[in-house]
Amino acid sequence: MTNLRELREKHCLTQQMLANRLDVAKATIGAYERGVNFPGREMLIKLADYFKVSIDELIGREM
Repeated sequence: MTNLRELREKHCLTQQMLANRLDVAKATIGAYERGVNFPGREMLIKLADYFKVSIDELIGREM
């Protein structure tokens, strides 16, 4: 999910800051960004809502 990292950096957030806002561990955000783990449905919604983007945009899906 490279778009997650781009969005996070665009909003001047560290992984820790984003993790705190979403009530998850910093390692969770790092794992999403590296592609080690993929967020579940509810987390995708939280991330998309937080950054005010669609889930498609968040995961880099192009049509």
